[in-house]
Amino acid sequence: MTSASSDTFSVWAPTADAVGLVLDSADADPIAMTRTTDGWWCSTVVREQGRDYGFVVTGDDGETSDPRPDPRSARQPDGVHGLSRVHRVDAARWTDARWTGRQLAGSVLYEMHVGTFSPGGTLTSAIDHLDDLVELGVDMVEVMPVGAFNGEYGWGYDGVAWFAVHEPYGGPDAFQQFVDACHARGLAVCLDVVYNHLGPSGNYLPEFGPYLSAADGPWGSGLNLDGPHSGEVRRYIIDNALRWFDEFHVDALRLDAVHALHDGSAVHLLEQLAVEVESLSTHLGRPLSLIAESDQNDPRLVTSREGGGLGLTGQWDDDVHHAVHAAVSGERQGYYSDFGSLEALRQVLTGAFLHAGTWSAFRGRVHGRPLDVERVPGSRFVAYTLTHDQVGNRAAGDRPSVNLTPAQQLAKAAIILCSPFTPMLFQGEEWGARTPFCFFTSHPEPELADAVRRGRTREFAEMGWDPATVADPQDPETFRRSVLDRSEQSEDQHAGILRGYRELIALRRAQPELSDPWLGAVRVRCGVEADDGRWLIVHRGSLALVVNLGTEPSRVPVTGEEVLTSGAVVDHDSVFCQAFGFAVVRTRPVTG
Repeated sequence: MTSASSDTFSVWAPTADAVGLVLDSADADPIAMTRTTDGWWCSTVVREQGRDYGFVVTGDDGETSDPRPDPRSARQPDGVHGLSRVHRVDAARWTDARWTGRQLAGSVLYEMHVGTFSPGGTLTSAIDHLDDLVELGVDMVEVMPVGAFNGEYGWGYDGVAWFAVHEPYGGPDAFQQFVDACHARGLAVCLDVVYNHLGPSGNYLPEFGPYLSAADGPWGSGLNLDGPHSGEVRRYIIDNALRWFDEFHVDALRLDAVHALHDGSAVHLLEQLAVEVESLSTHLGRPLSLIAESDQNDPRLVTSREGGGLGLTGQWDDDVHHAVHAAVSGERQGYYSDFGSLEALRQVLTGAFLHAGTWSAFRGRVHGRPLDVERVPGSRFVAYTLTHDQVGNRAAGDRPSVNLTPAQQLAKAAIILCSPFTPMLFQGEEWGARTPFCFFTSHPEPELADAVRRGRTREFAEMGWDPATVADPQDPETFRRSVLDRSEQSEDQHAGILRGYRELIALRRAQPELSDPWLGAVRVRCGVEADDGRWLIVHRGSLALVVNLGTEPSRVPVTGEEVLTSGAVVDHDSVFCQAFGFAVVRTRPVTG
């Protein structure tokens, strides 16, 4: 158990020779703290709501730091380099006492970035558009990271004050208000959290103790999950996760890049987290979900602990995205080189992964592990036509809507929303938004800003992109161009896409065959591209999704009654589809 106290000031600094508490001002004289046997330093000073404080740490070299923020700071009103402020969530402000939560299975997710979701760029201004999501049919809002990071705007994945809410978004009170407003509308909240690394600016954790591992990950040093003193580091991560569930009432956490969590312990951090979240869920009386992002194609993440897995609720599934996008767009660069065929699409729709212990030409090796479709439901895999990564990690941040027709966009949406997976939309996708979503940063340090620019340009040059097309992440205009333009929805083309999304989501909600999560019941038929067209039929019980993925009209051999069509006509013995048209038909009567 942690030795941190909520009543008095304390901090974990096991390797420090001395720690002092600074109150009210960075210029104040430090108050000596007392060391305990477990590496914690404590003070008898009472933590008063709204009081500013920090710690000075004297290392074994005799050097004393400037005042540093609390590693568990609940608020950073002056940024990640300033003093911390005592803050407690005001329980009296909650109005969601009747909220019973929402499970991942059966939900439609919607990913949003606070800074670009609304013109105001805050959690409070985002509330003004929640009713639009309800009308769309969304069940759970997935919020990109809100942990405090340096600078005014960014994606949030370089946070350094994990317990605080980014002040430009409105701080912790605004996040409480946002979650409460979502629950009032029947929307669950999933928060994106980053436990695999810390950002490059404002990371003072190494001055307090061995928080970081010696091994470097793709984004810098990883966390010390299995070395000396790792018990408190693991506690730091798990306490952070539990706090979002308990104090802020969130319903799910999306765990960023868990493949970068290097843990050789007998009980992996993710398994320990799953156990403790399950206990908290039982206590709170509502479902709590853990959703992993992983590039390993390892179904053990979402396999139950009884079945030998880690017991997470769900994971993002990039293979589904790649298969759908490549089949519709024709793109084959980079990791799309393994995808694009109808057979690849069939495999992911019936087995979740294309690479499941099979050869990946892009990686030059065998990748992934097969899924037991009889034991692990498809609802544990989050599927999408785009995400912040799939858009923002393009050189210009261009959305598919810039290069694809409305018919192509709706064809992709139909495949995802009629799939056995848990669907997720990315903000603006529902009306085919044409505003980019670029990678943007606002690092105030010139050297760091230049390093980000150079790294971004070098990365895309290696992938074959023209350096002239790479958006400057530090240019404020790059951020401003990424803010959604909601006026687009009034234009006929965008209004038609929005209507199509609403109809597809409503159909998924109305028809139990479409939300049935079991992959073993899915049957997929594909056209022979050289002979009779490039079409796809996905059988879901008594329903079938028919999609023409070719650039020419095609007559697809399936018999059924029309349920929903877009660019298609249902005849007595076939479905005639325009290029990228689709139809949902009932192929046999419902019995029982």
